[in-house]
Amino acid sequence: MIYFDNAASTKVDDEVLKSMQPYFSLNYGNASSIHEMGQIAKEALEKARKTIADSINALPEEIIFTSGGTESNNFAIKSIAFSNKKKNHIITSKVEHDCVLGSCKWLELQGFKVTYLDVDKFGAVNPEDVKKAITKKTCLVTIMHANNEVGTINNIAEIGKICRKAKVYFHSDACQSYTKVPIDVKEMNIDLLTINSHKIHGPKGVGALFIKKSTKITAWQNGGGHEFGLRSGTENVSGIVGFAKSVEISDKKNIEAMAKLRDYLIEKIIAEIPDVKLNGATGIDRLCNNVNFSFIGIEGEGILLMLSEKGFMVSTGSACSSTSLKASHVLLAMGLKHAVAHGSIRFSLSKYNNKGEIDLLVKELKPIIAKLREMSPLYKEMKK
Repeated sequence: MIYFDNAASTKVDDEVLKSMQPYFSLNYGNASSIHEMGQIAKEALEKARKTIADSINALPEEIIFTSGGTESNNFAIKSIAFSNKKKNHIITSKVEHDCVLGSCKWLELQGFKVTYLDVDKFGAVNPEDVKKAITKKTCLVTIMHANNEVGTINNIAEIGKICRKAKVYFHSDACQSYTKVPIDVKEMNIDLLTINSHKIHGPKGVGALFIKKSTKITAWQNGGGHEFGLRSGTENVSGIVGFAKSVEISDKKNIEAMAKLRDYLIEKIIAEIPDVKLNGATGIDRLCNNVNFSFIGIEGEGILLMLSEKGFMVSTGSACSSTSLKASHVLLAMGLKHAVAHGSIRFSLSKYNNKGEIDLLVKELKPIIAKLREMSPLYKEMKK
């Protein structure tokens, strides 16, 4: 099998796996216990916290460990909303991850007002639109750093500056961009930042939420007062250690190599397959590992299943909504027609991919596209 679905999840790096193993079998104490084994676990936990804090220029006590990106996003959005009772307005965009949109929809049922900003044809949010949408009642702006489906990177530094000037909290979901795009929470004026582990060759089920020290926020999960009293629950020490190791071994050379492979794949598909549309931005405005194409006149699900039979793992969009047969809300927000949006496939790369795998992919993809188009009355009609 050849894996091109790294935006959904990545292979756990061997170094990461090795770093985690002692906390399953030897140092398995609870980090809240005061005996020796508990303190060994606690020391590992705090070392990992510092590693992750340093990676985004934060303080260790500003890092709250969670079960992943979905929990961090829910925690940030809902807790900020209920912690600032005099303000009931939230600003987000139409292309956010489902867990952000779902949180905002839930808050609307609780009486909050939500503004869903449009994006441009590349899927980017215009900072000026954020500025215009802010009112005296706005408590939070939540805009993702990079889109999980099309890879477009937002100018969150500019959005952060606007929010800071307006004295409005700014949250960003950086699950896709973390370690791939430089993040400095101080320079970017970020108050809350969501990151996770399994997109960067760490384990699943662990993530973190950066919460700037001065942020007015209450606990969303109560219990024994873990994580500075903000997120109760026994810490996943082995997962957190693995998360930190995946951050430690992230390498700029791998980012540059993935960007070259990304551009190579884009060029190959455009050169060898007719009637395709690249979705999202290009160059430095696009994540190094993301390629999203619409194959005109056919269904993405058909392409995915036929590629899977050949041993290629790809996606039709966000893995969290991959069982849905609806057209991508991201592509529709970017202005694509339903017929074009339905034909989208996301190829997402990792440091383990190479040119040879891309050559094999395109070789197998060409006859698949041709076969599906031969069977498609929609494609024949569009060609007319």
